[in-house]
Parts: sequence; C-alpha cells; structure tokens
Amino acid sequence: MAVVVNPGLDRSEFGNVLRRMPFLTQPSLFIRAWDRHRSHWTGQFPSVEDMMVVERTQLEMRTLVRAIQNALAQAQEKMKNEQEEECRKKQAEMKIQQEEPKKTAVLSVKEKVKKQGLQTIADDSTLKWYKELQGLASHCAQSFEDLNNTKDMQSKKVRMELQKAATIPVSQISSISGSQLKEIFDKIDKLLLGRQVLSGGKSVSTSQHPHGLEFVSYKLAEKFVKQGEEEVASHHEAAFPIAVVASGVWELHPKVGDLILAHLHKKCPYSVPYYPPMKDGTSIEEYQQILGYRVDESGVEGQDSFLKRMSGMIRLYAAIIHLRWPYTNKQGLQIGPHGLNHGWRWLAQMLNMEPLADVTATLLFDFLEVCGNALMKQYQGQFWKLLLLIKEEYFPRIEAVTNSGQMGSVTRLKQFLEDALRNKQIEPPKGQLNSAFWRS
Repeated sequence: MAVVVNPGLDRSEFGNVLRRMPFLTQPSLFIRAWDRHRSHWTGQFPSVEDMMVVERTQLEMRTLVRAIQNALAQAQEKMKNEQEEECRKKQAEMKIQQEEPKKTAVLSVKEKVKKQGLQTIADDSTLKWYKELQGLASHCAQSFEDLNNTKDMQSKKVRMELQKAATIPVSQISSISGSQLKEIFDKIDKLLLGRQVLSGGKSVSTSQHPHGLEFVSYKLAEKFVKQGEEEVASHHEAAFPIAVVASGVWELHPKVGDLILAHLHKKCPYSVPYYPPMKDGTSIEEYQQILGYRVDESGVEGQDSFLKRMSGMIRLYAAIIHLRWPYTNKQGLQIGPHGLNHGWRWLAQMLNMEPLADVTATLLFDFLEVCGNALMKQYQGQFWKLLLLIKEEYFPRIEAVTNSGQMGSVTRLKQFLEDALRNKQIEPPKGQLNSAFWRS
C-alpha cells in the first residue's frame, strides 16, 4: 500500500533526514565515527559547542520525526475510513440488487398494467364478508387466550389433549372406505357436541375448560385448511374425503364452517378472491406473507412451492363447494352448507379482477377441474357462456401478463377450456367419491 505523506513536508529534506538519522539521534555514533577517521582529519576533537549543535539538531530531528509519524498516522486513518466507507457503499448496492427482484415480483400485484373495465381489488360486499370472517376468527382466538398462554401444568395438559382430539381425526381422513370416514366424522361431531371422546387412550371433552369448545372449533378449522395446504397439494384426490367431512361438520356446526373460511382466506387470499394492497410502511417480506408466501429465516419460499400450496387449498375449497355429507339428518337439501352459488360467485369475482401472472391461470384450472362438472350441471347454458367468456376475453389478458417461464399453467388452462367447449362436457373429477365408496 502506498504511504501518503503530508504534502506540506519537503520530500528531499525527508530523505536527507532519514540518511542522517543514526548520527543525529545518537551522538555516540557521531563520536565513534570521528575517532575512526581522525587520522585523516586535521581538526580538533569536537568542542562543547559542536556537541551542543549535535544535541540541538537531535532535538529538531525528533520533533520532525514526530511530525512525520503523525502525518503518516493521519494519512493511514483517512485511507482506512475511505476504504470502510467504500465497502459500506458496495454492500448497500449489493443488498439493493438482491432485493430488487423480490420487490419487482411483489409490486407486480400492486402495479399491474390497468385494463379498462377490470378491478384490482375485490368489490365492497366481498371485502365486507372477508373482514367479518377475520373478525370472527380473531374474537374466537381471544376467547381462549388464557388457555393458550397458561403456565398451569394441568391446563397445559388439557390444552394438549383437546388439540389432539381435534386434529388427529382430521389427519386420519382418507378414501380407504366409507365406513371409516363415517367413524371419523362421528368422533369429530361428538367432540363438538361436548360429549366424551376417546383420544390417545384418554377420555376427552370440551367441558374440561370453559372455552374448550372455542379452542377445539378453531383448531379443527385450522387443521382442515392445513390438510388442503399440505395433503391435497401433494395428492389432489385427497381433496374429496377431506372436503366431504368438512362439509358435514360445517352443516351441523356452522361456526366451524365460518372458521374454515377465515383460515382459508388468511392463508390463501385468492380463495376470497382478494388481492391485498401493499400499504405504506409494509416491508416486502411482510407483504409477501399477506399474499400467502411462507417467509422464514432462510427467506421467501419459491414460486413453485407457493403455487403448489395455493393449488391445494383452492382444490379443497372447490370440493367443499359441491360436496355434501351423505348422512345428514337435514332433509330436502341437495347442496352443502357452502354450495355451488359460492362457486359461481368466486368465478365471477375472479373474472372481474386483473389476472396475476402464474397465479390466476393455476387457480382457475384447479377450481374448474374440481367443480366444473358440478357447475355445468347446475347452471347449464349460463355456465357455457361463462366458459366462453373466459376463453375469448379473459384468457388473452392472462397471456398478456405471462412470461415464457410461466406458460405451463397457461397451457393447462387453455387445453382444459378448448376440450370442454369442443365436447360441451366436463368430466367428473378424478378421485370423486361415488356410491360404491359409501357402501364400503
């Protein structure tokens, strides 16, 4: 590293000083040198005056050396500060470059190119419904806050037993047999009615805590949605047994149904459908969480993982919409508690909103593949008009916001629409439970 010397110093003098330094700083060296060469010298031994000159010069030299050392130290400190500042600037620039792709991806939701006639936010009635459900879920969670935060060992034990009694049966739902599914449903129903159920070899009841029913209802709804997010996301056919049990529980215990919707809307706002706006002061990570992305210490989840989870939850929602528990005691009802009219509403609201790259094509395909057959039978001619509208007017908008790396979902949706309109038929979804299943 080059040393920067104070420009006020005379560099030639600096060099001379360094060469003379041993003699000037140590008089004994001066005397020994004189002694070695005195045979060639005709003068006298250095006088007192000569020695005083040497000592004075020595003092001046020390002062000069200190000045040089100070100048060097200041120059090095300045250079160090400049290097540190440069390093900080480079790190800040690198951070901005790393954050820019995330910011661009997130702001595409907020700053999508506006097209006349379509919204970027849900309509007032949909927003009102969404907020009411979130308020209900929040109120329910507050009611059992003491149980959630308890330090008492007995209360902790009760909480764990109630949570297991609510969530384990949902984890056991499968399409093995209709009789097994009925056993699981009956167990959940009994728990919600406040009766004793056997869980982990112990008798458990919501009456064990004043807010036991609220706790169980909340955890049960949360688990149904989690199964959509994980199990259905990995195995699409799992949507039907989970959805039919959820529909039956919803019909007999409407509050659980509202909580299912609240959890679903929070984890997957596209199930409303609702594209939350980015508010001032919200960080990119916080906004991505609001949009449904998982964010942890390692960062934001990838787009493929995100779409897979959203797909699982939309498939579960679509299955709930058109399925009804077959053993209900309520007579005369042909539809479930959250019926096909909600499926029509969801589709209509989606088509009134600007499409999102990747997301809209993926979720429209998932929704139509699961409950398109039921909607076709229910709405007939009106449904075909809606499908034609999607193909001719809405699909080009989807293509316009899609880049080459996102064409997979667009191609699947396009093929589905073309096949359905050409054949005037949508086949029942693969894995749907039939009458033979319920006899098993």
